[in-house]
Amino acid sequence: MKPSVVAIEPNGHVCDDCAVRGAAVCASLDAAELREFEHLGRRVHFDSGETVFSEEDITTSFYNVLEGLMRLYKLLPDGRRQIVGFALPGDFLGMNISGRHNFSADAIGAVTVCQFGKAAFSRFVEDRPQLLRRINELAIRELAQARDHMVLLGRRAADEKVAAFLLGWRQRLPALGGSLDMVPLPMSRQDIADYLGLTIETVSRTFTKLERHGAIEILHGGISLRDPARVEALAA
Repeated sequence: MKPSVVAIEPNGHVCDDCAVRGAAVCASLDAAELREFEHLGRRVHFDSGETVFSEEDITTSFYNVLEGLMRLYKLLPDGRRQIVGFALPGDFLGMNISGRHNFSADAIGAVTVCQFGKAAFSRFVEDRPQLLRRINELAIRELAQARDHMVLLGRRAADEKVAAFLLGWRQRLPALGGSLDMVPLPMSRQDIADYLGLTIETVSRTFTKLERHGAIEILHGGISLRDPARVEALAA
């Protein structure tokens, strides 16, 4: 099922004002290259819950996240959902070896992406080694996040998993201007459960337990780390 696109706009000289350019795949381009690059893409808006792309679909486009948050997930043979990550502004999605998407991506809240046709993007990259290096840097970062997630899933106690998730999520936010005091959690408790390999009941009980012990404070839309040292000790 194709996602319903709320609006599509040609990029038209908006790259200079892009809030995530410094963290995005295009950070390595000079002004002249940027002028050419911005005509390759189009800005696409998705409503909350809409699918950006689906697992096993043939890859025809790449996506640079500009605004919002996406859940990345695989459906297991028994129908369960395993969330493999969350994509933030600046993340670049869609590149793979097989030619098919190896996970699905849905919007959590409103999401805006810069969408690039695969063929045109690949031609543009061919004679620009600095862009290839940038893509390689992003791929290495994604691999590191995947390894961290594997370690996270291997932890035995729910307390350890939730504490490590909160610290890891907080670590990703400062580059986007987030506060270290209040950690926003725009994803649902079910999303967190599917990311950690836990039930939603276990996640909710663990949050309540951590708050009762004074480690965190549950706020509307997020949490506050009241005792970071305690959370770090649990995560370790």
